[in-house]
Amino acid sequence: MSSHTAENQSLMTDDELLLWRSFLAVSVRLTDALDESLQVDSSLTLTDHEILFSLARAQDRRLRMSDLADEVLVSRSRLTYRINRLTEVGYVERQACADDRRGLWATLTEQGASALEAATPAHDANVRQRFIDPIPRQHQQSLTEIFVMMEEKLRSH
Repeated sequence: MSSHTAENQSLMTDDELLLWRSFLAVSVRLTDALDESLQVDSSLTLTDHEILFSLARAQDRRLRMSDLADEVLVSRSRLTYRINRLTEVGYVERQACADDRRGLWATLTEQGASALEAATPAHDANVRQRFIDPIPRQHQQSLTEIFVMMEEKLRSH
């Protein structure tokens, strides 16, 4: 097979390109819209909400910083920056890990839990309006299965 033919096989078809570009546009616009709404409603960013939500669901409302970065899907440096801000406003506390001198725990405070509880109803309504409702109900389960499958494949690489 010539390199020219192999190169053409790696190019996306028009349908594939439309799928990819549509996904990018929706992803960026949806994330921006949700982030902006959250900041107006609660002064939390979308990343802050995800951090507080992850901590609220964790055992003892705390996670190692490395595990939290994986859960929230942000870089360690971005997580450190957001945790610094959340610590300053009293929503999160950092504590050293007893079994790992280099490790740190991020722990949700009562004030952080209250901020999350206050922000979540409007955020959930916004997610429903902008993401869930536009997807016909008969397609929601299929999309969920596709996204879960894709995330599992991406995690394994």
